[in-house]
Formats: sequence, structure tokens, C-alpha cells
Amino acid sequence: MLIDSHQHFWRYSVEGYPGISEAMGRLRRDFLPLDLEPLLREQGIAGSIAVQARQSLEENEFLLGLADAHDLVKGVVGWVDLRGERADDELAAFASHPKAVGVRHVAQDEPDDGFLARPEFVRGVQKLLTHGLVYDILIYARQLPAAIELVRQCPDQPFVLDHIAKPDIRDRELAVWSANLRELARCPNVTCKVSGMVTEAAWSGWQPDDFRPYLDVVLEAFGVDRLMYGSDWPVCLLAGEYDEVIGLVRGFFADASPSAREAIFGGNACRVYGLR
Repeated sequence: MLIDSHQHFWRYSVEGYPGISEAMGRLRRDFLPLDLEPLLREQGIAGSIAVQARQSLEENEFLLGLADAHDLVKGVVGWVDLRGERADDELAAFASHPKAVGVRHVAQDEPDDGFLARPEFVRGVQKLLTHGLVYDILIYARQLPAAIELVRQCPDQPFVLDHIAKPDIRDRELAVWSANLRELARCPNVTCKVSGMVTEAAWSGWQPDDFRPYLDVVLEAFGVDRLMYGSDWPVCLLAGEYDEVIGLVRGFFADASPSAREAIFGGNACRVYGLR
């Protein structure tokens, strides 16, 4: 089963999505399963994992409601305040839904680059194992050291790194990101999403070769059994159409074995997230 491991849905409003600036005008509308379905069908993809875009329990209800109504939504990565007093109860309520597969915090927007390694947050992440939930790591490259600390303190917890940790592809910064990414990949409980790259490059005029140095590192660090394709649709539309985004990843892995491609484009996501 081919799976897009990372995409978003929303019913747009200025108040609900203040982070979508005027420069991101293409994203200022609703994006729902009926918009995504023909794009997936065209690529032979059976379904997707919907990932939270807002940090609220209402977001969980919204995404799980879409998952109930649309079979193409195979799993939901939601949000819970892992530092809150009600974290256990809220995790239990979320995890009771059969399509709830993980949680995420928008750590990339935290002013403290060490946020993920704060003791109270680590304790919250350590609750996830009891509920059978994956933790998605959303960070910029500069926050990788904190992610490494977090993962080391949760050796049995499954983690998924979103967007290859958002290196600065536009300015071709590679060395520090590469060293830290390789260190994170030493932890066997981390899988990496090959996603979100085009929006870290120049939004117009990028070429597939711009991403090859980064993909070479990711492949060497994680191997084919710990990589999964994700589109980051509709955010990717700022820099490329769906077919261009998947074409970029397919092109890089064109010479991989059929079993490796099956793993990257679906098998690993099904295994890590426990998709039914």
C-alpha cells in the first residue's frame, strides 16, 4: 500500500491560521480530502497521514472526523499539551480512536531552541509509549541537538523526524545539519520523512540536483528501512505541484530496488505508524 506520510487539511480563516501570511496566498483557502483524493489517485497512492496544523484538541476532532468520513485518511498525527496536567487523559481520549497514530508539537516555532530537551516536555513524550503513539519531531536544523537529547532519553519511543529537519537548502548549508542528522540517526527508534524539502529551497527555480546532497546524507544516515515519503501538501504548493514533489523523491530513488521503493513509499509508514 503506497502512503503519503505527511499532509495537512484545514478550513481556512485568517484568525485560525495566522501563520499563513499574504506571501502564502495560495494556501488561503480550504484544503480537504476531496481536494487531495485525485492527486493521490493519479500517483497510485492509497492514502495519507493527516498531520496537525493547529495546536488544539479541536484540531484532533477535526482531523479524526475527516478520517471517519474518508477512507483515504489512514492515520492522524494530532496534538496534546504534553506538559499539561491533563496530558494522560487527553492522550487516552485521542488514542482511543483507531486512526490516531501520533502526536506532534510545533517545536520549530518555540523561541528556546532547547525546548524539546526540557525535562517537563521529555516527561510528556515518555507518556506516549503507554498509549501506542508515535512522536513526530518538527524542527529546524538548529534544533537538532535538543532532538538528539530527547530521543536519547526515550529509547523505546518511536519517533519520526519531519522534513529531514528543515536544512537551509536555499543557501546550501549542509555541514552542521549533516553532522547532527547523522548523530540523530544513530538512534534506531527514529525514522525520517523525506518531505518538506521544496519549501526550504528557493520557491521558484529549484532543480532536482539542489536536493541531492541532502538526500545522499539522509539515505546514508537512515537507510531505506527508516525513510518514508511525504508530500507536505498543501504547504508544498508554495514551491511545487504534487506531481513535482513526488517526482523529485521518485527520481532520487529510481535506481533503488523494488523492495526499497515499496518501503519508502508506504511500507515503512504502515509499520511505524501501525496503519490498519
